[in-house]
Amino acid sequence: MIHVENLVKRYGSNAAVDGVSFDVAAGEVVGLLGPNGAGKSTTMRILTGAMPPTDGIAEVAGHDVVEAPLDVKSRVGYLPEVPPLYPEMKVRSFLKFVAELKGVPRRDRKARVESALSRCWLEERADQPIEQLSKGYKQRVGLAQAILHDPELLILDEPTSGLDPRQIIEVRQLIRDLAGDHTVVLSSHILSEISASVQRVVVINEGKVVAADSVDELSRRFGGGDQVTVQVRGDADALRRMLPSLPGVADARIVEDVESDVWRCDLSAAPDTDVRPRVAAAVVNAGFELIGMTRREMGLEEIFLRLTDEVNQDADAEDQAA
Repeated sequence: MIHVENLVKRYGSNAAVDGVSFDVAAGEVVGLLGPNGAGKSTTMRILTGAMPPTDGIAEVAGHDVVEAPLDVKSRVGYLPEVPPLYPEMKVRSFLKFVAELKGVPRRDRKARVESALSRCWLEERADQPIEQLSKGYKQRVGLAQAILHDPELLILDEPTSGLDPRQIIEVRQLIRDLAGDHTVVLSSHILSEISASVQRVVVINEGKVVAADSVDELSRRFGGGDQVTVQVRGDADALRRMLPSLPGVADARIVEDVESDVWRCDLSAAPDTDVRPRVAAAVVNAGFELIGMTRREMGLEEIFLRLTDEVNQDADAEDQAA
């Protein structure tokens, strides 16, 4: 559905996008992840045909964004970070207007508008002026106009911006419902939002792709092993000597005394190693009382920080060498 190869966008001497390459298959839900100014929104605008690249290739459904921009736009539904709305118009009237602009056949417009209102939970606000809506409802109207013409590809820039927790859950569900029938590319500065909504992430930093894979695979490749928290009653000094020496434990720290003689210990396991049975047996056999144990994989936030920090450190090293 999407093919991007060596994409470049320069503003003067500054490269906002610098050699970005990735592919998105039809029906996939893919997240663009990166810090502010990384090039995510610029890449999205290029894919919609709203902005020409300086160099490289960007294709949507086999159509080049430069050579066939109208073919691209007819296949894309776009929600920018600030929704393109006419505040003086009522919601239903605005959607009818957008349906006409997008070339929805006259016989289908009413059904498409009502479907968009329903899917974005706007029926009760359909005859209300947009300027009277809250930020969250305006975001819903922006999402409704993006899906109105039933596009093959949805490009959503911060789709849950301004929504309350319940609305965020609803948008996540809508994105999941759209998957398969539509290809979805979305960005978010909320890393947990990306992790909950997408099948694969493309991490962009300083205009370059630094990783592209599923969250689970990125965790395996870059995240290291699991993190295990153990609560143990016993002597802290003895725990400090024992835990780091256990096979498979890469690092062990006693963090705090959570109650009388009960210590919270944070362990880092070696990659592809489940240390919980070994730790539990060692703690009990040594005469300690095991109060509890929890395991978690390294989250997307930690992976993201590790990836972007490595890139920034490499750039600093190159600058110093120069």
